[in-house]
Amino acid sequence: MANSSSVREFLLLAFADTRELQLLHFALFLGIYLAALLGNGLILTAVACHHRLHTPMYFFLLNLALLDLGSISTTLPKAMANSLWETRAISYQGCAAQVFFFVLLFGSEYYLLTIMAYDRYVTICKPLHYGSLLGSRACAQMAAAAWGSGFLNAVLHTANTFSLPLCQGNAVDQFFCEIPQILKLSCSDAYLREAGLVVFSVSVLFGCSVFIVISYIQIFRVVLRVPSEQGQHKAFSTCLPHLAVVSLFISTAMFAYLKPSSISSPYLDLVVAVLYSVVPPAVNPLIYRMRNQELRDAMRTMVEYTILQRIRL
Repeated sequence: MANSSSVREFLLLAFADTRELQLLHFALFLGIYLAALLGNGLILTAVACHHRLHTPMYFFLLNLALLDLGSISTTLPKAMANSLWETRAISYQGCAAQVFFFVLLFGSEYYLLTIMAYDRYVTICKPLHYGSLLGSRACAQMAAAAWGSGFLNAVLHTANTFSLPLCQGNAVDQFFCEIPQILKLSCSDAYLREAGLVVFSVSVLFGCSVFIVISYIQIFRVVLRVPSEQGQHKAFSTCLPHLAVVSLFISTAMFAYLKPSSISSPYLDLVVAVLYSVVPPAVNPLIYRMRNQELRDAMRTMVEYTILQRIRL
């Protein structure tokens, strides 16, 4: 029997057993990772460099891009390296770091999406109070609160999870260190303490979901009263990208953690984990770019300027 003091490394779930499939998975995830880096990097650069995008909505979008970059960088590079070098190992410290940063970034992102829903609500339902409710100081404080709440959540979960004695081996049935999979290795009733924390965190996220739903009910009620079709289109164009990102985030995470145990299997869990941890950070920039004309124009201007500068050199 192994315990937490004797576990020096964990064995992650491999994407494939054959060398050819391992290299195929490496190439596929490398493409996804580079697309996520490019898409989120373009958003960061566009928002930072274009003064007309220095508004609360784009400030929060910049934070979202940072969180997406961090979350996909926490899980995918290690999985790609393992596929490339034909190994499954991750050190105990590396596993703890993965759990900490994933919980930090995952939680902070959902808190930020909740704040972005509030931003859209104030913009459309209370436009005359926008300046007073969402000034630069208030925006900075809300963003700091999202990051700070995620940090506190990550510290609690990581400390609780890695204080548990482990006696079920060191094989984690996931391609990254995920709390539910590590809890399966515990041999102590102390895991109930972490389970209680998980329930509390889920309750907080559920509260955020209720706030988002209520915000959008109010938003749609106001938008549908707008007499001009152009006004409705403009309002929807600023809300639909955020709503699509929230829907993708919630649906993939809910399926991952609430699917019936009767249909659970290591490889289904693997696919679902990819859907909620890899797909949203890669797809979010595409959603915002497709639906937001201002962002598209800023990115086009930035790319054209970069190409022109290279031609001159």
